[in-house]
Amino acid sequence: MSDETRMPSPATTAVRTTTDSSASPAGKAPAWVLRLVVAGLVLSALNLRPAITSLGALLEEVRNGLRMSGSAAGVLTSVPPLCFALFGLTAPRLARRFGPAAVVCAGMAAITAGLALRSLAGGTAAFLAASALALMGIAVSNVLMPVIVKRWFPERIGGVTGLYSMALSLGTAVAAATTVPMTQALGGSWRTGLALWAALAATAVLPWIPLVRDRGTGSPAATAPGPRPAAGSPAPVPAGRPARTEPDRAGAGRGPVPRIARSRTAWALACFFGLQATGAYITMGWMPQIFRDAGVPAGTAGVLLAVTMAMGVPLAFVIPRLAARLRTQGPIVLALGLCGMTGYAGLFLAPAAGAWAWALLLGISNCAFPLALTMIGMRSRTGTGVVRLSAFAQSTGYLISIPGPLLVGVLHQHSGGWGLPLALMAGLIVPQMAAGVLAGRDRAIEDEAGMRH
Repeated sequence: MSDETRMPSPATTAVRTTTDSSASPAGKAPAWVLRLVVAGLVLSALNLRPAITSLGALLEEVRNGLRMSGSAAGVLTSVPPLCFALFGLTAPRLARRFGPAAVVCAGMAAITAGLALRSLAGGTAAFLAASALALMGIAVSNVLMPVIVKRWFPERIGGVTGLYSMALSLGTAVAAATTVPMTQALGGSWRTGLALWAALAATAVLPWIPLVRDRGTGSPAATAPGPRPAAGSPAPVPAGRPARTEPDRAGAGRGPVPRIARSRTAWALACFFGLQATGAYITMGWMPQIFRDAGVPAGTAGVLLAVTMAMGVPLAFVIPRLAARLRTQGPIVLALGLCGMTGYAGLFLAPAAGAWAWALLLGISNCAFPLALTMIGMRSRTGTGVVRLSAFAQSTGYLISIPGPLLVGVLHQHSGGWGLPLALMAGLIVPQMAAGVLAGRDRAIEDEAGMRH
């Protein structure tokens, strides 16, 4: 019996017994198709962060090679959330037109091309453009991962989310730990060190190729008559006022479309996502430099970042499963936030002496990301709701996170130290915890957002 089957929450029970009759073909899909989807999720997740953490490990070398200022480097570390916000908004429309598998396949191809091209860039502008191409592919895949899980594995949201979150953390950690040693082993050029990750991205294209023609409408579950509305599901639309529906091309189902902007839970989840993303991208972009400025060797600083990211490997599998068992996720939010505040305080007081402890604590804190992804799947009753909530929470959240890494670079350049940037990082955890507690309440966005008629 799955975790979600045992979970008593009415909102999450409704995720399984959705009124959307086409939410998932998982129950009738061939086993080889499900295995292919899992392989695609894992390989894609492995490629969702190396473009960022490999750059963080070589940021000083890239800055020197391209003659970047500290402020320009801050802009560079703000590019990922900017791209995720802008391109993430296009994911639902693209998925409706082409199908989620085709969009993710194209996203992996874009990552491959972007990583290869940026290693050839001769200036900052070209480097940013190539990075943006890779980040575009990451952005649409970020949004569609919860959609694919909802479509194919609606009764195993916590477990499958944990699996790809674990793969995401593994890819992040491996890139952070191995980029510097591989670069040194291959001659010391940062261009070679960054280009290597294009090969891994190319492998992630392959599992999606057999699925690119799937539009979400040809599965038996999509065409079978739907079940009766479950208890707690949205009330029927009055006669004479037909609800607007959307085709199930994104695996989202046919159902009334919630007005996401009316939902307090959606806004709380977007703020929680944005603030945790702020901390994550500051950590990935600047933590190796903080350690290096404290006297830690470059290779060790990269390994410390890898330790921070590696904490997500086991915890990204455990936390979503634990969250799926709880009616509210507020206690997990608070525990993760306290770990982050302690880690930032340690970086200020003894960055080199306690480096391994601070890396571990910040790694635990960064597991707010898989928690946020799990809550996206739990806060809506229908596939349509998950698509819109995922796009809204991630795109709005990444917009919120854009100023953080840039501000850290500016504060560091003008203050000459890391005191003010670390104070900023620690201070942002307070509203993150508040938003996470609100987003973790046991409710569905359909109850708050109303329906568009």
